[in-house]
Amino acid sequence: MLTRCGTLVTILFGCLLAMNGSVAVAFSPPLPTMHCEIHRPLMLKQPPITGDDVKALQTALEQHGFYQGTIDGIFGSATEQSLIRFQMTHNLTVNGIADDRVWHALYADADPFYVPTSDIPAPEGKLFIEVDIRTLRLTVFSDGEPYKTYPIAVGRPDRYTLSPIGEWTIIQKGGNWGGGFGTRWLGLNVPWGIYGIHGTNDPSSIGSRASAGCIRMHNRDVEELYEWVSVGTPVTIVGDQPDHIVFDRRLTVGHVDDSVVFVQMQLDKLGFSPQGADGRYGENTADAVRQLQKQYGLPADGTVYEDVYFILGLR
Repeated sequence: MLTRCGTLVTILFGCLLAMNGSVAVAFSPPLPTMHCEIHRPLMLKQPPITGDDVKALQTALEQHGFYQGTIDGIFGSATEQSLIRFQMTHNLTVNGIADDRVWHALYADADPFYVPTSDIPAPEGKLFIEVDIRTLRLTVFSDGEPYKTYPIAVGRPDRYTLSPIGEWTIIQKGGNWGGGFGTRWLGLNVPWGIYGIHGTNDPSSIGSRASAGCIRMHNRDVEELYEWVSVGTPVTIVGDQPDHIVFDRRLTVGHVDDSVVFVQMQLDKLGFSPQGADGRYGENTADAVRQLQKQYGLPADGTVYEDVYFILGLR
């Protein structure tokens, strides 16, 4: 029987199915160690723990009437004593440590940062999701028309924490993760890491660039989205080209990374369809490159090099 810490094998199996053109069946194994989010227990230490998660804890304790200090993101004695009083009141282990049980209790009744979106019935058409990391919004489309939009948090502006731009697919659904992942998880088939759309224990972060790559939603919003979508639902993440991507190496069949995504997008823009922008340099991408090379009088070997980058507008 799988435990909550789980194993990476199940999700990798789902990713491999998606890579081979098959749609993975729905399953809900426990969440493995994630690439997109790393959460930590908060407690009194020397030097003190600092960060946005401490600010979120202080804010939540203040909302519940237990903290009256400065929201400074520093876990000091005032924060610890407020947390201990909260634990005593809510029949939690009284240890002054903010763990998953504390976060769940803090947001079990109400999310003070939640702003309800329009209450509408489930869409009946064919769905796809667009995540715009520039506007910090997730939009559900039904039969090609915008149906509902939600506020989100996206990856921090660092090369290792950016949300993955590209065209992905939901390959896993799971619920009740708690802690940093909130109440629902929708896993994506990003080939260079494990990313998804999920809830959060830090609702104050919604509307900012605060995650380590995943797409965060208010728990009530992701619960609604979870009921609407299925495994196989397309998810497009759009945004500006990151500064760290340098188009200076030869790409051939088998390459997998974010530079391939932008090559695929530019190919499609010029009318040479690679059949998606999923970061995987497969035969469809190679065929699209060959078509471009033939049109521009280059050797049609299906590889991307300096001249191809130039034609694609990436150099």
